Amino acid sequence: MGNSGSGKTTLAGRLAARKGCDHIELDSLYHLEDWRQAETGEFRAAVAARVAGDRWVACGNYASKVADLVWARADTMVVFDFPRRIVMWRVVRRTLRRMIRREELWNGNREPISNLFAFHDPERNIIRWAWSMHRTYAEGFRNARTLPHLSHLEWIVLHDPREADEFLARATE
Repeated sequence: MGNSGSGKTTLAGRLAARKGCDHIELDSLYHLEDWRQAETGEFRAAVAARVAGDRWVACGNYASKVADLVWARADTMVVFDFPRRIVMWRVVRRTLRRMIRREELWNGNREPISNLFAFHDPERNIIRWAWSMHRTYAEGFRNARTLPHLSHLEWIVLHDPREADEFLARATE
């Protein structure tokens, strides 16, 4: 879990590949064709089906929609708590690359260049979203670690890319 652009999907994909288990990208279940957002029931059913297995690595946030499903079945929570400057560099670089190369994200969706010009709309501009949500995510994850119903989770907090690389190396030894 962590802010957009922090590296969640990259690390989760690598970890799942090395562990030989399913990689569940929550964004791919939420953002359907033509950027249609899955209805809450539809999203929850898709997530529940994917986390029903014994071995998986999920990435994404959506705590208000599916935390009860994902967090209850998880044994470890990896939180990206990178400084804003690192997150912003990464999200800007990634977004521009995706737009220029017309890379598909999920379900045929591509980031439209017009979203760059919607800077005051975090729902359309992922760079604005990452900037505006940085503190919210960091505080939310810090608070979640103290909740009694989540005491079964091992919490791993990564503060910079080096720690993420070290975590991946340790997790796959």
